[in-house]
Amino acid sequence: MATDAEAQTVTHNSARSRFEIAVDGRRVGLAEYTEDDGRRIFFHTEVDDAYSGQGLAGALIRAALEATRAAGLRIVPVCPYVAAFVKRHHDWDDSLERVDREALSAVKQATRA
Repeated sequence: MATDAEAQTVTHNSARSRFEIAVDGRRVGLAEYTEDDGRRIFFHTEVDDAYSGQGLAGALIRAALEATRAAGLRIVPVCPYVAAFVKRHHDWDDSLERVDREALSAVKQATRA
């Protein structure tokens, strides 16, 4: 099932610390983060299997990174998908920080059940 860009919507759900992508109003993916000391640390990205291969994860991450930079926050790519994305796309090099012990600790705190 192919989707067109007009059917896609990315929203920032700050109450749940994540960006979400919807197709025709149905949420099909998300990128979770935690914030720490002026940094937005992305640690998990997923898109429903039924929508894989359609560029939705890339559209989601592109919008999330743009919103993060616009908010004046630094980007820390703990999530393997986000790390690979910024390695291929250098639009956010000026906002990137390396993954460090403090970032990993913040993710651990954020993901505790």
